[in-house]
Amino acid sequence: MDYTTTTTSTADLASVAGLWAWFATFGVVALVFGLALYIFGALALMKIAQRTNTPNAWLAWIPIGNVYLITQIAKVPWWTMLAIFLAWIPFIGSIGLLALMIWWWWKVAENRNKPGWWGLMVTLVPVANLIFLGMLAWGKD
Repeated sequence: MDYTTTTTSTADLASVAGLWAWFATFGVVALVFGLALYIFGALALMKIAQRTNTPNAWLAWIPIGNVYLITQIAKVPWWTMLAIFLAWIPFIGSIGLLALMIWWWWKVAENRNKPGWWGLMVTLVPVANLIFLGMLAWGKD
């Protein structure tokens, strides 16, 4: 029987280490970026709640609480937030949840005395959503 020993070259170890370093760096950057977006969104939602005189603005920092806060700012029934469970239904549920979110943000924009179509921008347009969210929060009345 022929038993051969397998050796790992230094180049192989360096490439694996480099790959792990790349993944770790990507993960840290994604974590910092995601945390910055979460903080921005929570601050903006809290400011919108304060400007619309909605109680419990601090709920903007709590993951499910912020959805409840959006329903209160929009002045829609609180139980509509249960539609989050629609996301578990493939395709149709996601479309239904998206439509509901558009409706919520449309109402939030109107309650801030802004055009309702701003709610579309907050919900649908990736980079513009940050701009319009900021304008809803810190823009002039």
